[in-house]
Amino acid sequence: MTSLAFTCPTVRRIGILTGGGDCPGLNAVIRAVVRDALHCGITCVGIEDGYLGLIEGRCRILQQQDVSGILHVGGTILGSNNKSNPARHKVGVDAAGKAIYRDVLDECIGTLEKHGVEALVTIGGDGTHTAAAMFARKGVPVIGVPKTIDNDIEGTEITFGFQSAVATATLALDQVRTTADSHHRAMVVEVMGRNAGWIALHAGVAGAADVILMPEVPFSLEHVYAKVRDRSEAGKRSSLICVSEGAKLQGGQQVVARRVETSPDPIRLGGIGKFLAEKIEDDTGVESRYTILGHTQRGGTPVAADRVLGTLLGAHAMTLLRQGRVGRMVAIQKGQLTDVDLATPAGKQRLVQAEDPLILAARNIGTAFGDGVVM
Repeated sequence: MTSLAFTCPTVRRIGILTGGGDCPGLNAVIRAVVRDALHCGITCVGIEDGYLGLIEGRCRILQQQDVSGILHVGGTILGSNNKSNPARHKVGVDAAGKAIYRDVLDECIGTLEKHGVEALVTIGGDGTHTAAAMFARKGVPVIGVPKTIDNDIEGTEITFGFQSAVATATLALDQVRTTADSHHRAMVVEVMGRNAGWIALHAGVAGAADVILMPEVPFSLEHVYAKVRDRSEAGKRSSLICVSEGAKLQGGQQVVARRVETSPDPIRLGGIGKFLAEKIEDDTGVESRYTILGHTQRGGTPVAADRVLGTLLGAHAMTLLRQGRVGRMVAIQKGQLTDVDLATPAGKQRLVQAEDPLILAARNIGTAFGDGVVM
């Protein structure tokens, strides 16, 4: 076997963190980064609970045994946090009870220096990489690895965690179809995705949903009712609707479950499934039920594709670091492994386009999107 020692960089100690929400495949990336680094004699410092661990100075050395047997394990052995923003960290409240925020980027850099960290690998979504770009602008060598079940990170056409979430949602659609058939019901399954409909689209097609509703295609209740009525009148035993949490009525707003003001992304979507099931039953007379999959899509064992993708991206992150190409985010474009500027995903979301081949294919086989378009 050819040794990589001659291509290893002068960097001898790196930090690694997982920010934002958890998802299947995070441990595959951690494993790849740590094993690759140790192969080159580079020490890995694991930062616990995302940027919060960096703020609070909670770091630990990662050894070979720490990443042994974790490839198939969901979640992240380092923990994560989707509320901490080093540029706007809550440090207390004022006399009126209003939160007081402070920029603690310099303190975070001090933590890196204290632990001898010379470069940072950040694994996360748009929020994590927005913060990572701030560290890069302050001179910290950073490599980003894109992660989200929502598949909505700008600069890469697929993220690990997405295919596991789709598999979970597809299984749920398969399972509710049988109970829907038994009782002549319309079943509504609400999936995650924030403002992007990737999970709803892919799971909806894979699960043979009769209606797919997603944020990028505002829908009309009348068009949904028409599909349900048509199936009932044709003697079909059920109707299956897969709806993204961010879907909205034409001219309407998304359904917001709650707001978390301390989070960089304070809006928590949810409730469209309940709303839709109740409207279908009230207005068509077809008995309806709804299921909200929620965090079941984030948890559990990653599918093989996400283990492979996580390993590929983690190893490429180390390749970039060895080459001294920092300030980059690893990515997949046109099916090929590549990298983009770390600032590319900052403040952006990659949405499903109207001409996406899967939308066109779904329309051609009779799937409705609630917008009245018939192919």
